Amino acid sequence: MNLHNNEAGRKAVKGTMKRTCKCHGVSGSCTTQTCWLQLPEFREVGAHLKEKYHAALKVDLLQGAGNSAAGRGAIADTFRSISTRELVHLEDSPDYCLENKTLGLLGTEGRECLRRGRALGRWERRSCRRLCGDCGLAVEERRAETVSSCNCKFHWCCAVRCEQCRRRVTKYFCSRAERPRGGAAHKPARKP
Repeated sequence: MNLHNNEAGRKAVKGTMKRTCKCHGVSGSCTTQTCWLQLPEFREVGAHLKEKYHAALKVDLLQGAGNSAAGRGAIADTFRSISTRELVHLEDSPDYCLENKTLGLLGTEGRECLRRGRALGRWERRSCRRLCGDCGLAVEERRAETVSSCNCKFHWCCAVRCEQCRRRVTKYFCSRAERPRGGAAHKPARKP
């Protein structure tokens, strides 16, 4: 299964590569053109693989099928019938929203998420919606005071001295508190 999915991952990268060309010539003319395949943005490949992940095929293998030559042949036949561009899995994924100590899953209740900030990317700004909202949890806002080093100065020779600055910050956490009206109900985790 891992070998099959590794191949699907390689094909996903190769399939999302883009042809890029550059012209060379005097005064902007295109007397010679050089072209090459360029790797896509990492997020683009990730989004492509995420689509494949949600459409992954569940494969049922017989217990002990790999212990004999005939069993290995049956496994090979199973994977041969599945496109090498598709991802496969043997078991459905657990519900990552819920705590499961047996599997070492912490769930999302109590998790900190990101909501505001100039330095946050589009993906990070959706953190609370993905972690809390998709699991049927509300977002709780908490005020906190942080202490960090600031106004640091280098003193000859060889010490750096800093002040300790206190700052009030707002942090966001997933909470069982009642969700605002119109909030989505918990959606079970998708396979695999």
